[in-house]
Amino acid sequence: MSGTSVLCQSHLLSLPNSPLQSSELNAKFNEQGWLSLLKRCKSMEEFKQVHAHILKLGLFYDSFCGSNLVASCALSRWGSMEYACSIFRQIEEPGSFEYNTMIRGNVNSMDLEEVLLLYVEMLERGIEPDNFTYPFVLKACSLLVALKEGVQIHAHVFKAGLEVDVFVQNGLISMYGKCGAIEHAGVVFEQMDEKSVASWSSIIGAHASVEMWHECLMLLGDMSGEGRHRAEESILVSALSACTHLRSPNLGRCIHGILLRNISELNVVVKTSLIDMYAKCGSLEKGLCVFHNMAHKNRYSYTVMIAGLAIHGRGREALRVFSDMLEEGLTPDDVVYVGVLSACSHAGLVKEGLQCFNRMQFEHMIKPTIQHYGCMVDLMGRAGMLKEAYGLIKSMPIKPNDVVWRSLLSACKVHHNLEIGEIAAENIFRLNKHNPGDYLVLANMYARAKKWANVARIRTEMAEKHLVQTPGFSLVEANRNVYKFVSQDKSQPICETIYDMIQQMEWQLKFEGYTPDMSQVLLDVDEDEKRQRLKHHSQKLAIAFALIHTSEGSPIRISRNLRMCNDCHTYTKFISVIYEREITFFLLRFAVRERGSNFYLINVQIFRDLVEDPILHAGDLASSFIERSVEDQILNSRSLWLKMLREDR
Repeated sequence: MSGTSVLCQSHLLSLPNSPLQSSELNAKFNEQGWLSLLKRCKSMEEFKQVHAHILKLGLFYDSFCGSNLVASCALSRWGSMEYACSIFRQIEEPGSFEYNTMIRGNVNSMDLEEVLLLYVEMLERGIEPDNFTYPFVLKACSLLVALKEGVQIHAHVFKAGLEVDVFVQNGLISMYGKCGAIEHAGVVFEQMDEKSVASWSSIIGAHASVEMWHECLMLLGDMSGEGRHRAEESILVSALSACTHLRSPNLGRCIHGILLRNISELNVVVKTSLIDMYAKCGSLEKGLCVFHNMAHKNRYSYTVMIAGLAIHGRGREALRVFSDMLEEGLTPDDVVYVGVLSACSHAGLVKEGLQCFNRMQFEHMIKPTIQHYGCMVDLMGRAGMLKEAYGLIKSMPIKPNDVVWRSLLSACKVHHNLEIGEIAAENIFRLNKHNPGDYLVLANMYARAKKWANVARIRTEMAEKHLVQTPGFSLVEANRNVYKFVSQDKSQPICETIYDMIQQMEWQLKFEGYTPDMSQVLLDVDEDEKRQRLKHHSQKLAIAFALIHTSEGSPIRISRNLRMCNDCHTYTKFISVIYEREITFFLLRFAVRERGSNFYLINVQIFRDLVEDPILHAGDLASSFIERSVEDQILNSRSLWLKMLREDR
């Protein structure tokens, strides 16, 4: 908090030429006149002129005047915390207002350690913090992830009798959430007598910060059920993130509709969240439409769009978006290049990927991280360049982690290179011995090579280490219910109908030239047994169920906890063409807690609750907005909204 005292800076007393140097300024103002002029300052230069005159007239030592000088300099967009500090230190007996102003200013300028030092200084000088102090001190703890200090400040809150103040409670919820103590955040929230919309925003944001996406949507449903508050922008952004991670496009579209109805102009952050949600939930075209209709894009918007195109294997389009970003004058960072290299990897653009990797280092001077090397190993591995990928790993200036070696192992499995695969597996086991999937990949490679003794050795090692692979399952939504299937599943009440549908699909596939890939069954059994096992994989059962229970021509979206085999991939492409259905698979990237698969069912129930409002229940309301590009018309015309509702029904 060091700074040169403005009282010693005599050059401030000589006023330079400026718009403020007028007859109005030269007049003899009283205190209120100078404070009024202080509020009109638009730059530090103008502020210093007013400050100099206040010093010259001897008004500074009035506590009210000094406080306003500190507030103007510390909290204005054009202000300087260093200069504000120098003024603050000249106040002989600063009170809670001055300390609160400095604490708030330092939070805004992200000088977070200084916030805690100022708070301690307040206590040492016997100045009692109030309900304006604690929210900003707690915010500093949140940003510092300082749980220990946050707990101590919570104790001070109790001593001060402010534990029931709604602003302090909201700060406590956010602090505990950002520090990972979500249980404590929940306790504070439950103890609140009156929950404001900011309280709901804090608790939903707290759960989002620890990636408890299911709970985010549950809380949104609870708030909606109370009917007392309308969800604000920050809440809906958290809900969009939850939809993205839970792969819930229906609820995501519903939230998009709420945003369009309640907010006149969506900002860049919200639109970027929408792009991310649509891209990761399989509706890439809708995400592209939101992106292209954005009047202003920032680097994060481009990053999300590039990553979305990468997921869908549209590498050349991702490179075009990257080129547009550079033409806009935006400088790429390491995160953007992860998306670009991933796009090249998924699209098999080896030459372009190598060019981008070199450009990143030598043109944009970005030092490659482990993520960039992982993308390059994946790029080479997918292209069958296994020796080159292995050579890159050995030449890396940083130690490769298990993720990099796992990319190489997966590529070796695809391209049947057992020699390099064994090397990759050996390095993985040295870094991480507790992932059963790695052992199974190696065991399957041995099985393909018919080295059954090695298969038995790997299986025995897994048993000794108590490693059990989570069984694969597929989730499919139909008629607003979610159904779970496992391989060879006969637990469904309508399993006979599903298996009959599988048989019909098999006949159709034969006419189209499909042949089952028996090599995907890595068991020492006869061909008929292999064919039966392939036929009833969980995703095939889910597809059959969806074909029966969804309307003709509607898209099918299936979520899986494990990657599909090559045979299922080929099978799905044929079925998509034969039945003229868009079929999208999502790989679930989150842990299923003790609720098992019920998290998804509750997710759908929240969707039901939200769409009870008939204005929102326009099947694909947000999609209609995007496709017709009439967002402004919808927002300005309720009659047009209702017309679209009737058309959709």
